[in-house]
Amino acid sequence: MSWAPETRADAATQFGTDAFYAALGRAFVTMCAVIPVLFLVEALDVAVGAGTLDVAGGIIPHRIDGLDGVLFSPFLHSGWDHLYGNAVPLILVGTFALAGGARRFLWSTFVIMLVSGLGVWFVGDPGTVVVGASGVVFGYLGLLFARGFVERSWWNLGVAAFIGLLYWYQIYNILPTDRAVSWQGHLCGLIGGFLAAFLFRRRR
Repeated sequence: MSWAPETRADAATQFGTDAFYAALGRAFVTMCAVIPVLFLVEALDVAVGAGTLDVAGGIIPHRIDGLDGVLFSPFLHSGWDHLYGNAVPLILVGTFALAGGARRFLWSTFVIMLVSGLGVWFVGDPGTVVVGASGVVFGYLGLLFARGFVERSWWNLGVAAFIGLLYWYQIYNILPTDRAVSWQGHLCGLIGGFLAAFLFRRRR
């Protein structure tokens, strides 16, 4: 059966259709291809001197020379454990976010990175260097959750709730803490996901 472009896009968002499962499969393969890039970047950081790329490309709050980290910090991690901790949830939430459409996914990712990164730069702890994809992970979670309401999609809402149950022990990381965790990036990433869901909602 052939689909008009609009019909095909709608079918890909409807749970149970062949187009839906095809979109989900393509999204999963794409996200699995992204993760090795992050491992390659971390390997390069270790090769040139552990932490060298983090300082060069991380967000340094309140400093102009640390503002470029808004774009680069999600690709950097403070070590292998940090990267492993982000890789699995990134594949999971990224797959469902991407399955909603590649163009929307790219624009949503940009907004999430921007809101999360600028939030860290403005309200982060001075003298720190912030790296990691966790802000994007929280952003995708917020995107899926908000998309469920904005687009009246029980599927997106259910996915967000399921992932929230899997990683409930991480949700508190959006709250202020004394631990070496950028709660500001997590909280602002979540807000960025809410904003992206509204800006790039599918209009019926």
